[in-house]
Amino acid sequence: MTNNHPAYWAFLVHRVSGIALALFLPVHFWALGQALEGAARLDAFLAWTEQPLVKFAEWSLVLLLAAHLAGGLRVLALEFLPWRDWQKTLAAIAAAVSLAVGLAFALAL
Repeated sequence: MTNNHPAYWAFLVHRVSGIALALFLPVHFWALGQALEGAARLDAFLAWTEQPLVKFAEWSLVLLLAAHLAGGLRVLALEFLPWRDWQKTLAAIAAAVSLAVGLAFALAL
């Protein structure tokens, strides 16, 4: 498999999104822990999350989640469906679904 093959890029996006999501988990648990320290601490944290850079990071997170989900569904299709020539198309569909979810979330902000 060459680095220019669509399946390679689908593999790479799926792995990178998974690693990024795993790195996000401790930050997520820390943010949830702010609620345990009182309402004032949580309110201060929620006010901080209104910054544009944080909103962009939130959008990026949703895009990563969508990419990882779409890539995972693609891998399941590869595992359980018989091999066909259209499987390259699955990578394009996974990318399109990820972008659509990311754009829908960005428009909802």
